[in-house]
Amino acid sequence: MSDFIIRKLDPSGHETFRYPIDRVLRRTSDTITVEATFTRHDRLELGYATFERGDRFVEHFYSDRWYNVFEVHAFGSDRLRGWYCNIARPAVITANEVAQVDLALDVWVRPDGSTLVLDEDEFAALNLDAAEAEAARAAVTEIQDLAGQKAPPFAPVTPE
Repeated sequence: MSDFIIRKLDPSGHETFRYPIDRVLRRTSDTITVEATFTRHDRLELGYATFERGDRFVEHFYSDRWYNVFEVHAFGSDRLRGWYCNIARPAVITANEVAQVDLALDVWVRPDGSTLVLDEDEFAALNLDAAEAEAARAAVTEIQDLAGQKAPPFAPVTPE
């Protein structure tokens, strides 16, 4: 376990959740890929997917994109469950943390590359300015395009 922290913020900048990661897998000037273990619930049934304590998450954060991507692997079998994508302002990545403002809109990507857009009502309730709302919607389209092509990050990541 590292001392590296992921912080989720609401649109007003208030921290809503934080967690430590297990390790940093890759880092560039504008991205970081980390591995973390799901510990928030014993079992979380979402209707379109189930997350369980111990699931392995490979998380991609970008300082130049309006989303992050969590590649979810089942505890025990390491079977790919899919990718959970949070539409968010570009991440602030420092030496030992990532902070990202979540904009409520999410995309679930199934292993076959098909997508499901989630929480559109919560997103609409945020009353974002037109430019930010447009950037968020463009992020959904980018995720759908990448997932349909099975382009990175929608292919499993292996540690270097």
